[in-house]
Amino acid sequence: MVTANHTTHTSDILSKDTPIEDLPHINSSNEFILTNPDENHLVPIKKWLQQTFSKKTTPQKNPNFELATKLRQNFRSERPNRGNNRVPPQYGLYSLFVGCLVYIIFGSCPETAIGPTAMAAMLTGDAIKGKGPQYATLLCLLTGIGQLDFNESMVFPSRSFLIDFISGPVSSGFISASAIVILTSQMKDILGIQASGDSFVAIWKEVIENIEDTKTWDAVMGFICLIVLLIMRGIGKLKIGPSNKDVPLNRTQKFLNTTFWLIGIARSTIVVVICTYISYYQNRDNENPFTVTGYVPSGFPTIQPPSLHYIEVKNNTVVKYENFFHMVTDLSCGIFAVPLIGLLEDIGVCTAFANGKPVDATQEFIAVGLSNVANSFVQGFPGTGALARSAVNHSSGVKTTFGGFYTGALVISSLFFFTPSVYIHGMVEYKVVRPMWKAKKSDLVPGIATFIGCLILPFQYGILIGVGINLTSIMYHAARPKISMEKLRSSEGENYLLLKPDRCLMFPSVNYVRHLVTKHSLRQGIPVVIDCTYIYGADYTAATVIKILTEDFASRKQPLFFYNIKPSVGSVIHTLATEEFQVYYDSDEFDEMLKRWRIKRNMQTEDL
Repeated sequence: MVTANHTTHTSDILSKDTPIEDLPHINSSNEFILTNPDENHLVPIKKWLQQTFSKKTTPQKNPNFELATKLRQNFRSERPNRGNNRVPPQYGLYSLFVGCLVYIIFGSCPETAIGPTAMAAMLTGDAIKGKGPQYATLLCLLTGIGQLDFNESMVFPSRSFLIDFISGPVSSGFISASAIVILTSQMKDILGIQASGDSFVAIWKEVIENIEDTKTWDAVMGFICLIVLLIMRGIGKLKIGPSNKDVPLNRTQKFLNTTFWLIGIARSTIVVVICTYISYYQNRDNENPFTVTGYVPSGFPTIQPPSLHYIEVKNNTVVKYENFFHMVTDLSCGIFAVPLIGLLEDIGVCTAFANGKPVDATQEFIAVGLSNVANSFVQGFPGTGALARSAVNHSSGVKTTFGGFYTGALVISSLFFFTPSVYIHGMVEYKVVRPMWKAKKSDLVPGIATFIGCLILPFQYGILIGVGINLTSIMYHAARPKISMEKLRSSEGENYLLLKPDRCLMFPSVNYVRHLVTKHSLRQGIPVVIDCTYIYGADYTAATVIKILTEDFASRKQPLFFYNIKPSVGSVIHTLATEEFQVYYDSDEFDEMLKRWRIKRNMQTEDL
């Protein structure tokens, strides 16, 4: 029986000629049918459509009104919105509906809500540097193409291995710094202060300098909303009834628990509706004391390919023109950082709600990449799986990716003019510091460096700082392998020194290994055996150093043996090896080599 958490690939147990009656019997909800695996893998919608129309279908709750409301209230804040790097609010709206629809077909995680996120918006803002929506749309296209390139099933060589170099501390440092920058950028909106800074320090400097410009009513509404949201979140966690889960609840207790749950899950909707009505009521005489989003053009965006050139026109005169290559150059490392972080966010969301089941990362790369490519044709900017909105899906019991259809439909029909600017997120991962300190204190270094770098510098540079520190650590350990040393006695009574490197021999480490082998062999003055059991790779430089090492031992008439060399490693070393290079694979062979060496040594002693 093949279950969903089995590591064996389908191709290992089934062939194209496997008759349908020989397929494994499936009788568990946690197991899957292995019919047409390649077809269902690329288009997961076929799989859940079959399950939806089967007799075992479970009715799906519809959480999407609340989810769409969260999207509508977030679309203003989750767009490139740092300092002068803003784009008009409708482009955040354009990014909300097409990706949801594409993910229905290609997505593999039912809970995932595709759309703009705070991190993607800030990275986009840093990349476009205030150059306008044309750059954001082009970045969306390049992000989608880049994310498809990370997919290992594509024709071109995959770059998915790069994700492995984003360690947990770096990710936590980035997320925590992002949360603080989000808090900072939205704090100025809550206070109603215009600040054009594009970093944590610059924004707070301007907020403090212009604190006298605080709009009282914006601040009052903002902080009241925050307090109410926190209270409602607490209400949503209340449970009425006996603590023993085996004791059934009565009707009143069930009703109260359901009511509390609805208040908690719909808190954003309730607050937004009330604040929107208050703002609308105050605007009757065109004297609204609150800062509102403002006019958003109605109707669908024009469906067209992203512009591959930038034209700035003033007074019917072209004052600036940039071609595609200039635009890509201006986007700088954003074309690498945005797709990479987007994939990390999406995989993180899928993993959070997988309940121990494996996450199909390859399929997610395809789904998110195609969603961004599609978004670029409706003038959207990059998006990915959003954790907060996906949590709403999960807690509401969503069963399939078709939930994105309702979300997209509700977002399309939205009007935003009277939505106040008072939303905020809390994502600082302070809880990871203590476990990190207990597990490995050195992991705090890249995490803290990333955190500080993202606060002071653009986000992509902060991430590069953390990745750079991790790579430095990896390179150091690659260049300094651990070598265990043990003095043993053969079955013939001959003492020898056993040295065992713990990893492959590549050019960064060979001179270090040579130095240690030479130092210990000179100190002991007995035969030396290098155990190659854990050496699974070697290169030309390693072969050269081993040749020199064997010649050094031969010159001082000290035997050097190599034990259990893998064929792939031996083929590299033999290209330069001399007759002094000796390899054995069992104790009898080793005893025979030692015996020949003793005979040769005794003969040389007699000649002297």
